[in-house]
Amino acid sequence: MNVDKVKAFESLRQALTTAPLLLMPDFNLPFTLYIDESGDGLGAALRQVGIINYKPVEGPLCVISRQIKPTEPRYGASQMDFLCLYWALEKLNYFLEGCAFELITDCTTVKSFLNMKTPKRHMLRSQIAIQNYRGNMTIDHKYGNIHKNVDELSRWPLPSNIENCAYVTEEYCPQIPIE
Repeated sequence: MNVDKVKAFESLRQALTTAPLLLMPDFNLPFTLYIDESGDGLGAALRQVGIINYKPVEGPLCVISRQIKPTEPRYGASQMDFLCLYWALEKLNYFLEGCAFELITDCTTVKSFLNMKTPKRHMLRSQIAIQNYRGNMTIDHKYGNIHKNVDELSRWPLPSNIENCAYVTEEYCPQIPIE
């Protein structure tokens, strides 16, 4: 292995094993939910500003991903982003229900899906479920080339048979020893 690869690996290992790995949530402060979809999967990251070494830093609370299901590739890109929002809100309900949060997405049509007067039948249930969060949610658009913190989660999602991050073991990450 050449020296650059060893340095890169050691740098990555250091970043992954030193604080802050995950912040503890403060339910009095607003959250930021980042979502992204790709042809391979869905990804979301829940972040919040916390104090680290006496400085305010936005850090991760939770990151999730999943592969798309066999019927989902026929959805359009906008429908996939809406699906990603629905899925992320469902998975992160414990953090977000009743709390203020900002949604960051690279899809400009998510807001129009939420305001759609007559959605398609398969979108209606999702739209109704998301309405519970509308009073606490603000939506912001970030262009795809600067929306990178969840892009990798959607491009390399966890296998669909894994439901929870707690089940990730060396079987799925053999290069990084888990101690």
